[in-house]
Order: sequence, then C-alpha cells, then structure tokens
Amino acid sequence: MQVTETLAEGLKRELKIEIPASDLATRLDEYLVDMKDKVRINGFRPGKVPLAHLKKLYGRQAMAELLSNLINETSNKAIEDRSEKPALQPEIDLPEEDAERVLAGEADLNFTMKYDILPEFELIDFSTLELERPIVEIADEEVDEQVKQIAESNRSFDAREEGAVSENGDRVTMSYLGKIDGEPFEGGADENGQLVLGSGQFIPGFEEQLVGLKVGDEKVVEVSFPEEYGAQHLAGKAATFDVVIKEIAAPGELSIDDDMASKLGLESLDKLKEIIRSQIESQYGAATRQKVKRALLDKMDEAYSFDLPEKLVSTEFDGVWRQVQADMEQTGKSFEDEDTTEEEAKAEYQRIAERRVRLGLVLSEVGEKNNIQVTDEEVQRALYDRVRQFPGQEQQVFEFYQKNPQALASLRAPIYEEKVVDFILELAKITDKVVSKEELLKQDEDEA
Repeated sequence: MQVTETLAEGLKRELKIEIPASDLATRLDEYLVDMKDKVRINGFRPGKVPLAHLKKLYGRQAMAELLSNLINETSNKAIEDRSEKPALQPEIDLPEEDAERVLAGEADLNFTMKYDILPEFELIDFSTLELERPIVEIADEEVDEQVKQIAESNRSFDAREEGAVSENGDRVTMSYLGKIDGEPFEGGADENGQLVLGSGQFIPGFEEQLVGLKVGDEKVVEVSFPEEYGAQHLAGKAATFDVVIKEIAAPGELSIDDDMASKLGLESLDKLKEIIRSQIESQYGAATRQKVKRALLDKMDEAYSFDLPEKLVSTEFDGVWRQVQADMEQTGKSFEDEDTTEEEAKAEYQRIAERRVRLGLVLSEVGEKNNIQVTDEEVQRALYDRVRQFPGQEQQVFEFYQKNPQALASLRAPIYEEKVVDFILELAKITDKVVSKEELLKQDEDEA
C-alpha cells in the first residue's frame, strides 16, 4: 500500500492510496482458498473445488467484498499512521470505470480519500472563569398564592335557582360551536364545556359576553383570536360562537385548611405548602441551571477561536436550517414576519452552527481529557423517561431505540454534555446573585 498526501490545507486533507493489482490477486486467492471449504458445488467434494473454477464462479463477487473491506481497512490505517482524528467519516472516491477494471483484475486499486481533521487547541484554566448564578428567594406569599389557586380549582359549585342570571365567579356549563366566516373550524365545538366566568381561560372578550344569561339562553359571542394565538390558522381571525347555556352554578366557600389538603390526599395544609415550595424551588433551580450554563458557554465561546472543520459546520447548519424551515411551515410565518430576510437568517444560523460545533469540540476535549463517562444505567434511565412520553406505544419506542445505535447515542449525548458542564462549573468561581423571578424566568433574545 502506498499513501500519497495530495492536499494539506488548514484542516483539509486528501490522500491517494494505491494497492498493486498483484497484491489484490494474492488477497483474492487467499479469500477464495478460505471460501472453498465453505461453499457447496455440485460435482465436487467439500474443499476440493479447483481454485480456477471457484474464481470463475465467484471471483467478481469475492473481489467486490474484498475491495469493500480493503478500502475500509487501508483508509483507517492511513489515518492511524498519520495520528490524525477525522471530524467525520472520510469521503472515498473510486471512479466507476476504474472500479470495473479493478474488479476484473486488470488494474491497480487507486482511490482518494478526503476528510477534515479535528483542530488542536489548548484548554483554558477553568478556575479563572467568573460566573454569576441568579437565584430567587421564594416568598411565603408566592407559596400562598399557589395554594389559593389549588383551592380555587377544587372549589365546589352549587347549581343556582331556576331563573338566576350568571355572574362573575359562576361556573357555566354550555354547548358552543365556533365559526370563522360562517364555517365551523376544527377544535371550536363542545357539548358540555365548563367555564368559570372571570377566570380568563377563554379568548379575551368571550367570558364577559356570558354574564347576565339564564339557563336555556342562546347567545352569539363575537370575538377575535389574539395575533399571537398558538394555532397559527386562527391567530388574528374574527370568530363567532353559537352558545347555549345548560347550567349556572355558584361558587361554594373557598376553604384553605387541613380539610382541603386532606381532600388532595395530604395530611395537612403545611404539607401541601411544603410540596408547593419544593416544586417552586425545582422550577427556579432548573431556570438557574440554564442561566448559569448559558453564561458558561458564552464565556467559553469568547475564550476559544480556532478553525472549524467545514463539513462538520455544514452538517450542523443543515440540521438547524431544516428545523427552522419546518417550524416556519408549521406556524405559517415568513422571514418578513420575523423582521428579517432569508439571507440574514441564514447568516445568523451559520453563526449558531459554528458556535455549536466549536463548543461541542471543546466540551468533548474536556470530557476526554478528564475521563468523563456516561454509564449504561444513565442511558437506560433516559430511555425509560423517553418511552414514558409515548403512552400506549412504549414497546415500539423501546424497540426503536434498542435497534438504532444512533438514536440511543442521541440520548447519551445530552447526558455527557451536562456532566462535562458540571465538571467545569465545579472549577469555576461562581457568585450567587439574588434576582426577581421575572428576571430569572425572562427568556433572553438569543435563547429565543
């Protein structure tokens, strides 16, 4: 095997590999000798098939299998001998006309392989990183407010007397049919919908028009869906709802005590407050974690500047751009709606792709140098969490991941990233900063 470097420019590499036809013929004979003890051919005892006859019958097929294995073997060895780390699987180029001659044993094997190598860089001293960790001090009033909301959702309602009219705070049971331009739309109908008037659960302006009605009354409610409504095909559209009131129920007394907690299966109101406080802490803790991680990645993005493998970046960009296009198609939005152009958006997502690749390479290097591992147990837990997201399809989802190593790797990757981030945060200097919950939960423009 002869290896000739034909390109070494930045991170790009191109090698030409040559294997003489005589070497291929020798390998083919060895391959066929091994094969003759395994094949069964009429007229010949096992292992007694002449090599020439075997070559006539299976020579081309054997050479094709041999070449596939040989190209893989020699390309791996060439890279290993050069002590290089390809960013992605090398591209192999063997012209079809040359392949035909090689298969026929008439020519040397000559193929080229192109690949980008991973860049070399020095890791910074992570103990020099200074980060702020935003935290929220949970006030008793916030816990009490959530307790009140739970009590409200479990409040009893009693049917009003015949002829009574609806008031704010009442729960009405109704049938309704929504229409846009006189035509019913999907998801706009219910035979026994319930709504507490004044709760703000329905489209703005809907609930106010149901105040002052009696059981049996019919009402055409006229509203407009908000411009930012979740269902894009309804956003900003004027609609009517044909409503028939079936029941009006007055709210019972709001009780916030141990009896209310016991109805929820808890021993006391204090226990309910303890659980709620824990849930709030968990919510804020997750937000704090994301803010600190984002700040860390921003610092690391500033700290590192090195050439990136073009193929790796283009692969990342293609994935991001496909998601952008799918999201826009689903929401029905255009680049103009986002106050940008396709060219500007592509430039921005190119920057994002480069950032992701750069930080991915840095995190990978940190993990490798510090022997950070993801255990099989951690992957299994992630798999079970994923499976639970598809009730009724658990077995199919489980089998899909078990049969697809790439899909299983997609569960391992975020676990690995989080463990590497944890490792770096242990070394960094972190100062807690008390902030409001609004500031903590605010989504930064870049995050959006």
